Amino acid sequence: MATSSSAAGAEAPPADSGWIEKYLEYVRVERRLSARTLELYSYHLKELAANAAEAKLPLDRVQTAHVRRWMAQLHGSGREPRGIALVLSCWRSFYRWLGHEKLIGFNPVQDVHAPKADRPLPKALGVDDAVRLAELHDTEADPWTETRDRAIVEVLYGCGLRVSELTGLDARASQTARGWIDMDAHEASVLGKGSKRRMVPVGSKAIEALAAWLAVRGDCAALTAATLREPAEAAALFISAKGVRMSSQAVWKLLRGRSLKAGLATPVHPHMLRHSFASHVLQSSSDLRAVQDLLGHANIATTQVYTRLDFQHLARAYDAAHPRARARDDDGGSGSSRGVKKTPDKKT
Repeated sequence: MATSSSAAGAEAPPADSGWIEKYLEYVRVERRLSARTLELYSYHLKELAANAAEAKLPLDRVQTAHVRRWMAQLHGSGREPRGIALVLSCWRSFYRWLGHEKLIGFNPVQDVHAPKADRPLPKALGVDDAVRLAELHDTEADPWTETRDRAIVEVLYGCGLRVSELTGLDARASQTARGWIDMDAHEASVLGKGSKRRMVPVGSKAIEALAAWLAVRGDCAALTAATLREPAEAAALFISAKGVRMSSQAVWKLLRGRSLKAGLATPVHPHMLRHSFASHVLQSSSDLRAVQDLLGHANIATTQVYTRLDFQHLARAYDAAHPRARARDDDGGSGSSRGVKKTPDKKT
């Protein structure tokens, strides 16, 4: 199988290249996939074309046996089962589209499945750590930047937004805005995955932090020039010192820095605050359906992973408080009546 670098740079035969380009245009327009998803689809399809070219096959001659061999090679090279599943999903969708267009007679990926993987638990902060991060006041930072960053933390943790939903917020509602916050109604309107709009309540602490930020947002020296040059970017709720919309990478960077200054053991990223929001609301309310609506999950099975986090919380409380659990510690036992398996993070 071709290496990743050769897969990304290999050229497919002209007919195949045309199919891939037409398919990518189809999913961009008809399915409205995000730019990041389109980038991944393009990479995976170039990988498919490179594999077919190496086997001296046009794409319409690829058989199920070829796909299984390529998947085995991916697995043998160390690709995670979840990554293999994403590759297969892309290829399967591509061949399904070719069939719909009457360009092939069958889908060679239809009956190929990725290796099973343990469903990982998302990483969430404890309540005390989340509050410590939200209440951090960095006296060494520039006041304008500090006010903005505190508002970002409060909105991420208080609303459970994805980082793309946060950076998509505009300072005021408009027909072209992807999202905005109604300060009077204490509600945020956000555009989530699949271009699905949902309303999310905004807590009082987040409203206070947002009010402080909006009071100084216009003090950015570069905002006027940016508004003339890039009005859509300058309309963002959260802007950089250049007067334009903050990127997801900038939000990741500021959260990492603030978590270290707050003395947290683990660097925090935006999705960890989303996981923390979901876990803490579920612990307090036990209302799984409400958490699903707040997160904008299309399938409640995606939300159910947080019930496992909730059980871990209860198990730790039991081990710390129950007399019979403590007795095991005193007797030189394991120190815990329950084992909690640590697993890698998963974005939902």
